[in-house]
Amino acid sequence: MTGPRVLVARLDSFGDVLVAGPAVRAVADGASHVTMLCGPQGAPAADLLPGVDRVRVWAAPWVTETARPIDDAVLEEFRALVAEERPDEAVVLTSFHQSPLPLALLLRLAGVPRVSGASVDHPGSLLDVRLRPGEDLPEDLPEPERALRIAEAAGFRLPAGDDGRLVVRHDDDLPPSVAALGRYVVVHPGASVPARSWPESHHRALVAAYAERGVPVVVTGSPGERALTASVAGDTGIDLGGRTSPAGLAAVLARAEVVVVGNTGPAHLAAAVGAPIVSLFSPVVPAVKWAPYAPLVELLGDQTAPCRLSRARECPVAGHPCLSGVGVEDVLQAHDRLLHRAERMIGRSLRDSPEGRA
Repeated sequence: MTGPRVLVARLDSFGDVLVAGPAVRAVADGASHVTMLCGPQGAPAADLLPGVDRVRVWAAPWVTETARPIDDAVLEEFRALVAEERPDEAVVLTSFHQSPLPLALLLRLAGVPRVSGASVDHPGSLLDVRLRPGEDLPEDLPEPERALRIAEAAGFRLPAGDDGRLVVRHDDDLPPSVAALGRYVVVHPGASVPARSWPESHHRALVAAYAERGVPVVVTGSPGERALTASVAGDTGIDLGGRTSPAGLAAVLARAEVVVVGNTGPAHLAAAVGAPIVSLFSPVVPAVKWAPYAPLVELLGDQTAPCRLSRARECPVAGHPCLSGVGVEDVLQAHDRLLHRAERMIGRSLRDSPEGRA
């Protein structure tokens, strides 16, 4: 197809890249080729996004998870990457607390002729298209909508029939232990930082409560969370900690009756596959921006707690009250509310038909 070669950049985490999905699809509809530029944490998510022709990984020195010295070698590495991709323009996607200008400067130095982004600071010659957060870009937009606004300002819109929801490609095959289940709930106990974690003891009690109800539980997590998932699964849950690829995890989430998860990347993956979500959401970041972007979500957690909007990685309040005050019965009641809402939406029960949303 005709159209520019476009580099879309989202340099931070797995979940950050997932919520850029609608913006990527908008760019893809008007581009001849889309390169997704990601950091190491986000690249596995980019592999799942429709519309991406190629994923390139670059660890930005100013991103917390990839911080490294900036020197001539880093600059040459970046220039070489851009030279290989030959973009006609770049769309830099950032969250409300991030600046596109460091990357815009490198893109300019690498010869990219057109760069778009959202910047509070005056960009000078670094941006050709600039949205001003708080002025022509509202502050309280969900992150997928914010990214889509940036893409639209650059001249890219979703195609007709695309509702702007999160979407991913995923595997069709389930692990045999999961495929054999008629119904199941997914409990994902891990989180990227401790301040966003529901206590491990609460997770274990939840799995036990589901067992008493006769509901199978699949416990998921990354390879680094295997000790946590084993503890939470106990003798009754199916422990998949470290045993699924991102696409495989998406398949497991897609067939779940409900997913219980904190504010972490798999919450956005659950949203992208249409799973009903009990969101254990710490208010260290605003739910209006970062809650799972999906129609079937029950948000739990004290959103007015003292840690509100602190962006803390370690809980700054003794006892972690924003989430520790959420009990097992609160989750079970939220589960039941989700099923009731889902049944009204699709006109039949999800309890006996995990394929209903696939």
